[in-house]
Amino acid sequence: MAKKNKPTSSPNSNVSGAAVALSPALGLPSFFTNIPMQTLLLLLLSVLLYANTLTHGFVLDDFMVIKKNTFTQQGFAGLPGILSKDSFWGFFDAMKEDPKQLLVTGGRYRPLSLVVFAIIWQIFGENPFVFHFMTILAYALTGVMLYHLLILMMRPRFGDSFAQLFAWIASVLFICHPLHTEVTANIKGCDEIFSLFGSLAATYFAFKAWDSGLKKDWILSIVCFFLACMSKENAVTFLVVVPMAIWFFRDNRTQETIGHGSILAGLFGAFVVFFVLRGQALDWQFGNEAPFEPMNNPFIKIEGNQWVPFAHTEKLATVFYTLGKYVLLLFIPHPLTHDYYPRQIAILNFTNIGSVLSLVLYFGLGVYAILGIKKRDIVRFGILYYLITLSLVSNLIFSVGTLMNERFLFMPSVGFCIIVAALLIQLFKRGGAIAWTIPVLITTVVAALFSYKTITRNPVWRDNDTLFITDVKTSTRSAKAHDDAGGIFFNHASAEKDEAKKKELLVTAIAHFDTALSMHPRYRHALMHRAASYHLQKNHDKSVAEYRNILTYFPGDQKVMEALALALKEYGRNKGNQQSNPEAAGKALQEAFLLNPTDPQLAWLVGVSYAKQNKFPEAIEWFSKAVDMKPDNAGYVYDLGTAHYRSGNVAKGTEYYAKANVLNPKIGESRGQPAKE
Repeated sequence: MAKKNKPTSSPNSNVSGAAVALSPALGLPSFFTNIPMQTLLLLLLSVLLYANTLTHGFVLDDFMVIKKNTFTQQGFAGLPGILSKDSFWGFFDAMKEDPKQLLVTGGRYRPLSLVVFAIIWQIFGENPFVFHFMTILAYALTGVMLYHLLILMMRPRFGDSFAQLFAWIASVLFICHPLHTEVTANIKGCDEIFSLFGSLAATYFAFKAWDSGLKKDWILSIVCFFLACMSKENAVTFLVVVPMAIWFFRDNRTQETIGHGSILAGLFGAFVVFFVLRGQALDWQFGNEAPFEPMNNPFIKIEGNQWVPFAHTEKLATVFYTLGKYVLLLFIPHPLTHDYYPRQIAILNFTNIGSVLSLVLYFGLGVYAILGIKKRDIVRFGILYYLITLSLVSNLIFSVGTLMNERFLFMPSVGFCIIVAALLIQLFKRGGAIAWTIPVLITTVVAALFSYKTITRNPVWRDNDTLFITDVKTSTRSAKAHDDAGGIFFNHASAEKDEAKKKELLVTAIAHFDTALSMHPRYRHALMHRAASYHLQKNHDKSVAEYRNILTYFPGDQKVMEALALALKEYGRNKGNQQSNPEAAGKALQEAFLLNPTDPQLAWLVGVSYAKQNKFPEAIEWFSKAVDMKPDNAGYVYDLGTAHYRSGNVAKGTEYYAKANVLNPKIGESRGQPAKE
């Protein structure tokens, strides 16, 4: 391919509607024109903003991809599994669950970040500091890549001064934006960071290939885009963004060079390779039939005691309301939370003014950008970039399993920063030094406010305790937020020795579970948590009733049946020991044994209940079951002997006493010899 000629257009040529280039006479202070220095300063800014996360542990989804992931914890040995399986496979495998039953509909294939995690685990082990440092470094490099890309994009058409100032404003706003705390403070967010970095790098080298005609730049663009796709699927939107950016900011050429067709073909080829790898790893599962469970499908509701989908208008109104919240959070990132699960955002229709205004806003932005696209100005490019990169997580094309997430704005926020930077320079483009001082002053003030919010938000991500208990105060209507917060109080109660404090913690935990269930009455996790809390309270009646209720929603669920068996076991013990009601105890314990017939202690307890009622034939039957399952338990053998003895079979009783004494010579002293009848 021939090397491409340099653009013939003037560096200061204007595109209608765009910010004009600064007059060469005005110039910029050397602070802004020193690109190597700015690169170092942007790196340093990123590190300083997130330095207070370096002492944090693993939190939230970090457990899924690092702490409790079979493949990650195998280090190098886990790489084949990471590359050949769904990204959640290693987590469910580590949790002794069936991955095939629990994987998200449509599957997730994001192996690059897991590969990096496995390598770090192999070299450094379970060291959160190293993981957090790597995450901060990746974030810093993403900000720097954005800076260099914007300079490269803008320089030929708008000149050095504009390009350097514009890139500085947009990059500083991007790096400081508090919405990025979820991506950077939560190590799992590396999938978002790697994806954006790779996408920006692919765009950078595509421009280099267009400008230089060098094949190496074209190849680098393809490689970077492939790695971006391997990080997260939303990189696919850059199949549109990259050619669009070149069309916006480069003049068409007729010389033989690396043009639109070659660039797009290379990127599409990289995507095809990713698509094939993804298909093989996920057994070509691409279905998007959402499950009838609000935690994975926010667009269902209960009507007539059954789940039904939202009406179309309800879904659209709710989606556009969340899209409007995204815009508000970009301008005013407060309050922030990691949790927008149902029903943090209520079921809405177009009588809601927020939904209507958001629909009008997005429609207006789309019309403005498309109708004036021939002007090829920066603001319209920023709008189209924002809409395109937001599209896959908007819930308009397909459901992504949750209504909204702050991390979903990580890639689209670049468009926001581009728009703001262009408008700031355009608004103050006239009048001497004002051409750069006022935009810089405004950017500095906003960056300072953003930085303060970022630095003060980071400590919330220290650990799950802090995150869940803090964010439930914001996500007051989220069933998951209340379940998570209740779980923290439950865990503390389980470890608490002081009975008064334990009682207080359990009351708080149950209150959170009640709130969660008021919004999602069939929320399995919250139901199980509340039943376990009753169990820990020794409120056995409520615990048993709760587990029985859960089984009406989830019949045959093995974990629920095991938990009910345990609750019935304690219920039966309480009836027998505390209330001296062996008959009721026996019924509860037999029900427990039917649910968990492999527990020898349950069989023994049923035998005890019959022995207390002087029903020795029945006691012998159940003690025998216990001994059959655990023949080396001296207590079970001894009690079987006692039952035989008291039923009148002295020889059999003596035989079992002898066996028990062989197993434990002191068993008679601890149990006491029965009197002859």
